[in-house]
Amino acid sequence: MSRKSNGAVGASLRRRSVLGGGLAVLAAPWSLHAQGAYPSKPVRVICAYGAGGTADIVCRILFTAMSIRLGQQFVIENRAGGAGTIATTAVVHSPADGYTLLYDATSHSVNPALFGTRLPYDTERDLMPVFLSMVAPNTINVSKDFRARTVQEMIDLAKASSHGLDAASTGIGSAQHLSIELFSQMAGVRLNHIVYRAAPAARTDLIAGRVDMQFGNVPGSVSAIQNGDLRVLAHAGVVPVDVLPGVPAIADTLPGYETYEWNGVFAPAGTPAEVIGYLNTELNTTIRTPEVMERLKTLGAVTRANTPEDCATFRRQQTELHGRIVRQANIRLD
Repeated sequence: MSRKSNGAVGASLRRRSVLGGGLAVLAAPWSLHAQGAYPSKPVRVICAYGAGGTADIVCRILFTAMSIRLGQQFVIENRAGGAGTIATTAVVHSPADGYTLLYDATSHSVNPALFGTRLPYDTERDLMPVFLSMVAPNTINVSKDFRARTVQEMIDLAKASSHGLDAASTGIGSAQHLSIELFSQMAGVRLNHIVYRAAPAARTDLIAGRVDMQFGNVPGSVSAIQNGDLRVLAHAGVVPVDVLPGVPAIADTLPGYETYEWNGVFAPAGTPAEVIGYLNTELNTTIRTPEVMERLKTLGAVTRANTPEDCATFRRQQTELHGRIVRQANIRLD
């Protein structure tokens, strides 16, 4: 079941030329007939995560470039907490006029299953997809002295230990936690989820050997890996990662294994379609500018042309996949 869904995501990632095809048609009426009408004042972009994390970094790269290109400010406001629900609730209750946007990440597609009826909004009903801004494979990070050199050796280690192996993440229900649980399910091994409040603390313990591994993502891991503090065992994508040359995919050992960290832009339900189309077109243009392309490439963040409909389809696929992992692993907040 998981393999089928993961394959669908992989296929989606490979449809780059198809995804961009409808952009000109989608945005043409707004671009031709209402250019300049929006934005006429600063746009508030509420980022659901704290400063310095992957989502915040990519959000600032994109919207700083948008501000320069359009001559209008896109002001980033960080509202971390509640696995993204604090920021999302604020956006849901904002006017649907295009002047308050949500910048969210993978928890967006995890929270419906994780919170259930306690979620203070309906993700699909209350939030309109605007743009899928980044997709990056998750990674298995280990210390330089970790005994396993391959995924198969790591699986063998876990099976040989009555305790299993300890795996760090930065939160219950995070993309990294779900990566741990999916790996456990598919490999038939015990990985003990060790929760840290923040990535730096987890990384410190990993480097010191106090935890066996950390499931991270490429943008959040690449600097520590490149400076030699950590070693990346494998990535969870389906194609080679440019900034991690020679690093194999987990799927080479566990066929069908795929997990991603993703970021997207959303607007409150009821936002005019013309505004959604305008924002989508401008964000697509922004990710194609040489400066933005280079910065995102250096991070290992994969971008591609996409429409709001493509973003909605991707969100639905990820919500279904993450819902299955949450249920099968019986992940609970309490």
